[in-house]
Amino acid sequence: MEADMTCPQCGCEHVYPDGSLWNCPECGYEWNPQDAAPTTEGVAEIRDANGNVLADGDSVTVIKDLKIKGASSVIKGGTKVRGIRLVDATDGHNIACKISGVGAINLKSEFVKKA
Repeated sequence: MEADMTCPQCGCEHVYPDGSLWNCPECGYEWNPQDAAPTTEGVAEIRDANGNVLADGDSVTVIKDLKIKGASSVIKGGTKVRGIRLVDATDGHNIACKISGVGAINLKSEFVKKA
C-alpha cells in the first residue's frame, strides 16, 4: 500500500506518513487512508474568462497584468502557468499554482484562459 500511495488532491507521489495520517509535501494536504476517498460531487465547475471548464493539471495563460498584494511585482499578461490546482476558496481565488519568479500564488479564474 505504501509503495503506490499518492496524494488524493494533487497526485504527488512523495507522500509520507505522520502517525495515522498521510501528508503531501507539495500541497500540504493531510488525509487518513482508512477514510472514504474524497468526492468531487457538489463542487461547482470552474470556468476561465472564455467560459471553458478548467480541471486540475490544466495549463492556463494570464490575460492581463495582475498586481500582487503586498509586493511590488506584477504578473504580466501572457504568462503561462502549468499544472494548476482547483481549490474551493471563499474569496474568489479558486486556482492554486506556482509561477516561476513569483512562487506559489492563488489566482481568480476570471483572469486566465485555458492554454
